[in-house]
Amino acid sequence: MRKFLLVMILLSLSFNAQTHRFIYEYHFKMDSASPEKRKVSMVLDVNPDQVKFYNYDFVVTDSINKTRGENNVIWDDTPALTRKKNSTVNSNYIMIQNMFIVETNDKINWKLDNETRTIGGYKVQKATTKYGGRNWTAWFTKDINLSEGPYKFQGLPGMIFEIYDDKDNFKFSLVKSYKIPKTYETLGILENFGGQKPVKIPEARLKKLMLDYYNDPLHTFKEHYKNNTNPDAHFMVMGIEVKRPEQLKELSEMMQENIKKNNNPIEIDKAIKY
Repeated sequence: MRKFLLVMILLSLSFNAQTHRFIYEYHFKMDSASPEKRKVSMVLDVNPDQVKFYNYDFVVTDSINKTRGENNVIWDDTPALTRKKNSTVNSNYIMIQNMFIVETNDKINWKLDNETRTIGGYKVQKATTKYGGRNWTAWFTKDINLSEGPYKFQGLPGMIFEIYDDKDNFKFSLVKSYKIPKTYETLGILENFGGQKPVKIPEARLKKLMLDYYNDPLHTFKEHYKNNTNPDAHFMVMGIEVKRPEQLKELSEMMQENIKKNNNPIEIDKAIKY
């Protein structure tokens, strides 16, 4: 039986400026046609007034920066978002060469089921929903008086321990929780990424930016390559050294194929048709 590391979540749920951190194991397919899955750890920070969800690697990098006085930044394609506590409005942080914020209203309509089971010593109840073009099954506990969960999944009468879709593309499983005495500051890893404040844009513009990027994925690189005056400079794309301009067309096509292959977002109804 899998051992869960859930530790004394209910000892105190007083919210005097502290952060209740929940760690989810996130399994997902980037390519829906492939059996291969990625696994990463995701953070759900429940603060007094706000909820934040992002990759745990950001916490690791932030800790190293604070310890060593460095200013390293990382990003990947896993979800990163914030919302007010008990709200359905999410601020989604998205990187397309630059960082953007897209605000979405994500009300989820749940259907409660009487079926129950036990996870990590907690009695959990089944709930289902259709969201983002996928059918989801969630397991939540009323023993934790937080109407929250991973990603945009919230609104149930208790904390979500596990949620997955019926095509076995995505699964979030709660594996650990602990409290941080003061509200955890994410300014350096979310709200002020790399020293720049993300630009808020409407969802329609996001789609256009994604299509523009697909149509010319090396646009920024080409400009830098063209304007380079250092004969000793080395330029790398996808681990391949660019030695002549003719390579750029082939590399662009490789990137486009990769974008199409990995076009499997959680909200499949918002997938870009490349």
